[in-house]
Amino acid sequence: MGSQWQVEKKKDPYYKRAKGENYRSRASYKLMQLNKKYKIIKKGNKVLDLGAAPGGWSQVAIEKVESEGTVVGVDLRKIKPFPEENYYFIRGDFTDKNIQSEIAEKLDGKANAIISDASPSLSGIKNVDHLKSIDLAESVTKLSYEHLAKNGNLLIKVFQGEEFKNLIDKLKSKFKVLKTTKPSSSRKKSSEMYVIGLKYRK
Repeated sequence: MGSQWQVEKKKDPYYKRAKGENYRSRASYKLMQLNKKYKIIKKGNKVLDLGAAPGGWSQVAIEKVESEGTVVGVDLRKIKPFPEENYYFIRGDFTDKNIQSEIAEKLDGKANAIISDASPSLSGIKNVDHLKSIDLAESVTKLSYEHLAKNGNLLIKVFQGEEFKNLIDKLKSKFKVLKTTKPSSSRKKSSEMYVIGLKYRK
């Protein structure tokens, strides 16, 4: 199974494109496509990237905010440093209060956008992985209520399943606009969906 996955990965056009254009992950194109349509991240924004490794979304966020903005990435795993001085990486669990204090310090205020392409450790059992994804998404949304600025935007990945609608219903009251979508760069067989909350009602 592992070797088959490696073969499929190397045939994937977005994987090849990422290699050719020096992006750290094929996932970079997901954020590019979503941002082009929904304007989640803008020039000068403060952006918090939760579950940032290997850095594909942080890389795009740095490009979008340009030198006037700030990007803070958080992950349990190390990532290769970026040269830009307006990027800060925090290694740790973003649900930990000490890590959250460090996030607040690096942001120096509230985030204009919180993004998360994080995935839980997968078991291969669809229902189990869905529930783990929902738990992770709820952790992201809970943190966003604390660190997202008024009229800020939220973007999170969630696996589809029986609890998906409940998560959406909870978020509807928190944002003026709520959308769900799957960018063309997502693998067709993946159950992932992206939830976009625009203009946080804080």
